[in-house]
Amino acid sequence: MQQYRTLEDLNNLNGKVVMLRADLNVPMDENFNVTNTARIVRTVPTIKYLMDKGAKVVVISHFGRPEGKGDMKNSLSHVAPELQKALGHKVVFVDDCIGEKVEAAVKAMKNDEVLLLENLRFYDEEKKGNAEWAKELVKPADVYVSDAFSTAHRAHASMVAAAEQIPSVMGLLMEEEVNALTKGLNNPERPLMAIVGGSKVSTKLDLLNNLVKKVNKLVISGGMAHTFLKAKGFDAINTNNSLVQMDMIDTAKEILATAEANNCEIILPVDLVAAKEFKPNAEHMTVDLEHIPAEGWELLDVGEKTIAQINAKLEECKTLVWNGPLGVFEMKPFDNATNKVAQKAAELTEAGKLTSVAGGGDTVSALANAGVENKFSYISTAGGAFLEWMEGKELPGVAVMKK
Repeated sequence: MQQYRTLEDLNNLNGKVVMLRADLNVPMDENFNVTNTARIVRTVPTIKYLMDKGAKVVVISHFGRPEGKGDMKNSLSHVAPELQKALGHKVVFVDDCIGEKVEAAVKAMKNDEVLLLENLRFYDEEKKGNAEWAKELVKPADVYVSDAFSTAHRAHASMVAAAEQIPSVMGLLMEEEVNALTKGLNNPERPLMAIVGGSKVSTKLDLLNNLVKKVNKLVISGGMAHTFLKAKGFDAINTNNSLVQMDMIDTAKEILATAEANNCEIILPVDLVAAKEFKPNAEHMTVDLEHIPAEGWELLDVGEKTIAQINAKLEECKTLVWNGPLGVFEMKPFDNATNKVAQKAAELTEAGKLTSVAGGGDTVSALANAGVENKFSYISTAGGAFLEWMEGKELPGVAVMKK
């Protein structure tokens, strides 16, 4: 982390106003009750660290997709009680994020209070990355701290321009995230395996093209594996029974050739689970690649031979990076492969034999479903930012923190 500015680079914070860019974009039900507090809880250590140093903490965040205008549905006022509960300190909510109202609230702050400002995206200037607006945003603050890695792939005003106005550093959560991803992909202990699942090759092209040049073993699963199998000549796979992208066959062949040129071993399914219907507990059977039913069945998971193959390869590795489930994990029993491979990775991690890093919305849900969400080395709650890091792209919200 020596190339980035972190909390350790800050000197005396006593009495200073610190603006903390968090990600409090949490799921909520129709009655405005927060249904998952993970992002709130992960923000707390940085807030406590800053308060312990005598700083006055002002928290800013986006929430939902209000498209530049205020509405109660997307108000962060609904998040304030949950933040207060997680923090154990009074959270004062201000129904704006710039202007005199904010400045007055900052001046009136007590030492044991935290301010939470209104949704940044109530202003169009946020998404446009407007530097003048960012200057107004940080006007009441002495220091800016960024702890929203999950938004670091966006060059929004609060992520980049704000950090350029006043002294700025990464928070504990962003530092932890960048550390884990660097260890997982940029400077891993080898052999390094990546597991990539997903329905379409077209949505993961940049990712696959980057990984085949970086990893030693690449597991391709989910619907997009069918396109690769078709590219390898398994003609029993067709558009009637799977998510084959016929317009991506040549692209799949190019990726396979690049992998071979870079000594990256591609691991594809050797057997598949076919179901009569796309629903939980549907009639199903395991078939090898030569005996896939022509029609009337859908391919929803990989079989036991494939699971055994992946787990055996996993035992040879020192690092695992995972994005995307192996099958339709939302429906039993088609979560079987994802569960068994996740449990194997967790077992190797707990034994000290594997560093395991995973991320992306579906992946986090799939690992929770497998009961291993606390048994990996690191699980990122970031979706797009995690994916772009894996694609080898520089994230604006991280780059701005370079020394």
